[in-house]
Amino acid sequence: MLSDLGSRFEMNQLPVLLERVAQLERNTREIQERVMGIRMVPIGNAFSRFPRLVRDLSGKAGKKIQLILSGEETELDKTVIESIGDPLTHLVRNSADHGLEPPDERLAADKPEQGIILLNAFHEGGSICITVEDDGRGLNRDKIVAKGIKQGLIAESDKLSDEQIWMLIFKPGFSTADKITDVSGRGVGMDVVKRNIEGLGGTVSIKTVTGKGTTFTLKLPLTLAIIEGMTVRVGRDTYIVPLLSILESIQPKREMLKTLVGKGELVNVRGTYLPLMRLYEVFQLEPEISDPTKAILLILETEGERVAVMVDEILGQQQVVIKSMEQNFRKIEGVAGATILGDGTVGFILDVRGLLNIAREGTAKAA
Repeated sequence: MLSDLGSRFEMNQLPVLLERVAQLERNTREIQERVMGIRMVPIGNAFSRFPRLVRDLSGKAGKKIQLILSGEETELDKTVIESIGDPLTHLVRNSADHGLEPPDERLAADKPEQGIILLNAFHEGGSICITVEDDGRGLNRDKIVAKGIKQGLIAESDKLSDEQIWMLIFKPGFSTADKITDVSGRGVGMDVVKRNIEGLGGTVSIKTVTGKGTTFTLKLPLTLAIIEGMTVRVGRDTYIVPLLSILESIQPKREMLKTLVGKGELVNVRGTYLPLMRLYEVFQLEPEISDPTKAILLILETEGERVAVMVDEILGQQQVVIKSMEQNFRKIEGVAGATILGDGTVGFILDVRGLLNIAREGTAKAA
């Protein structure tokens, strides 16, 4: 239809052309959705290896363990499923070895002697959450802090929140096991879990209650190929911010802004002070607006941390196909990848975790 129209096109046929382009767009979108549908497979395929693994572990460790699986029908992109097998195996082994106590210890603590490991998968927003939960002894804060100080990861004077302390177990070489077994104590594993999950564009978080158990939550994008993004402009450049990370956008008033020595600029958002980050400084661009009260601040969040990123303008929301940069260029902190925009130009996709690291260190190394 389009080539027929193109071969004898006249300006008075413009409405017909627009109508046919819209039809082409509808068809293309339908093809894309069907292809994505074909790539989706139930996560039960990745879960199927765990009943046997848990049975072997309970025999080795002399513990009674029951594995409960739920949400196996939750669908996920095939490439993601292939990549999460190892991290999940590490987490399940960890729960069986570190988390669950031996039967006599459980009975002494008024618990049933059989420990439970619960694996669950569910959709939340545009991502998928997988939880690995056990009803064991929970994480030992004092032991983790002592080990962190001993290994030089933290100083004794540091005031750390629980979340920051739990994140220490993801440091390379970190282990609190008293004796080394073939399952644990080598200090490899958790850092690999975090690296693999972040490599997929996901996050890991921990919730724990002493004596009650621990829950690890993996949050992953549904597909690695396409993200929903917000297109923003800084100077003449266009960037894409993953929609999942955006909480809100604001135009601040003068009294909301503060500058602290050693902390840099802060913005007060409903009583909470967030670091203010000027994107044009990070990428050393020529901005159109350098006054925050005239610009737009995007409030971004990842792993419980927030940052306000200053941009000139929000252009709109769109789905973008991620192209990896690292095959041809080196890894750049703050940039997750690139995409080719509708007008043929390249737009960088921002990595919120990387931007937070840059904000903390205060150096514009992404430039």
